[in-house]
Amino acid sequence: MLLHLLFINLLVLMIFPVNEAMCQVSSGKGKVFSRGNLVAWCIVPFDNKKRSPEERAQMLVKLGITKFAYDWREEHVPSFDQEINALKKHHIELQAFWMPYGPDPLNNKHYAEIFALLKRHHLKTQLWWSYGSSNVGLENMTQEEKVSAVGKMVRELAEDASKIGCTVGLYNHNGWFGEPENLMSILQYVKMDNVGIVYNFNHAEEQVDRFPVFFPKLLPHLIALNIAGLKKGPPGKVVPVGQGDSEEKMIRIIAESDYKGTIGVINEETDPDAEVGLKINVDGLKNILKSLGYTVVLQTYN
Repeated sequence: MLLHLLFINLLVLMIFPVNEAMCQVSSGKGKVFSRGNLVAWCIVPFDNKKRSPEERAQMLVKLGITKFAYDWREEHVPSFDQEINALKKHHIELQAFWMPYGPDPLNNKHYAEIFALLKRHHLKTQLWWSYGSSNVGLENMTQEEKVSAVGKMVRELAEDASKIGCTVGLYNHNGWFGEPENLMSILQYVKMDNVGIVYNFNHAEEQVDRFPVFFPKLLPHLIALNIAGLKKGPPGKVVPVGQGDSEEKMIRIIAESDYKGTIGVINEETDPDAEVGLKINVDGLKNILKSLGYTVVLQTYN
């Protein structure tokens, strides 16, 4: 009887071979790329239609995106409260708030204003911050001195964030600060539970080949991950998702890892119209998910 069952099982496998895609689906990989886990990013300054907070929230509802990372410029400051109210009205989660860019955010004139805004609306979110692509202020320093100088500032930012229940995300944006190894060194210096890393494909053009090596080390510290299309160089180039030669492999690595954070969809350089740009990148992601055999995840886009 046992031999008979083994023969039947062997026969079934011969007739219906288990391909790689089926294995991926059965293992539940790729769920992190579900539509409900996508975050719209770079859609405020990078939008030639200059949508109002209400129009922006309506656009996200139309696209089926329920999470939003807020980037802003000086012209948007007066409408901070309107933005939050529009998100609440349309049940869109504020996943992150962009902090003043550059080496000294604590002394930026809007720093206290942002904290007051989040406290006023009882919002606990991620505060994304980048030292920037310039190494100004870090010249002639040793590696240890750089980590200490930036780490002290990050610690102060994190202490302020903890008072209102927020998390700080170190955002790679080229330069010394944009290297994953340096971000991890800063985390080791700071040693605070409410500080993590936001990794961005759109600033990873020169890191593609190293990604399989450093990603496992980065993984325990990742609180958010933003995708883009990437073409290898030199020089490397950012393109829409699905139009590069590197992002599919990177997405597969992420999907097969234990990463459980959000996935940001970026419009920064995709299209002048934020809605069109988001749609292009979401469609590109869907094509990659189909190529990888993540059919269960694809059903969340129906």
